[in-house]
Amino acid sequence: MSTQAVTKTNNFLPSLFDDFFKPWKEWVTDFNGGRALAPLTVPAVNISEDKDSYKVSMACPGIKKEDLKIDVDGKVLTISAESEETKEEKEKTYSRQEYNYSSFSRSFTLPETVQLDKIEAHYDDGVLKLKLPKKEEVKQASQSMQVKVQ
Repeated sequence: MSTQAVTKTNNFLPSLFDDFFKPWKEWVTDFNGGRALAPLTVPAVNISEDKDSYKVSMACPGIKKEDLKIDVDGKVLTISAESEETKEEKEKTYSRQEYNYSSFSRSFTLPETVQLDKIEAHYDDGVLKLKLPKKEEVKQASQSMQVKVQ
């Protein structure tokens, strides 16, 4: 009984938004030749930690390496990208020009334990990988040991 009530409650809000934006969606679909526009997306991120560093992995397929920008401002790491593409076709009877612009930005608050001057970034096969090394004193403090019971 409670599962059904929760399900109905969760479905109400998306339904309300769908109804509200429905005329706009139909107009966009009609304007775009029957194709709905692609939804806005932000790349997925995986963050992991080991004893020496934090690792950030972001899926950015289709983004060129030179379009990626990584900034550290204080304790905030921002990964962003902007790309613009222009395609032009010219025939005898018509001319068509298309523009494609995409961008994203993700920001993360870094812990105090990160060595900011040692951050490394690599981009390969559509995946951006960052290594955020920990400060030496943190690595030493996190060493495990066994305490004898007396």
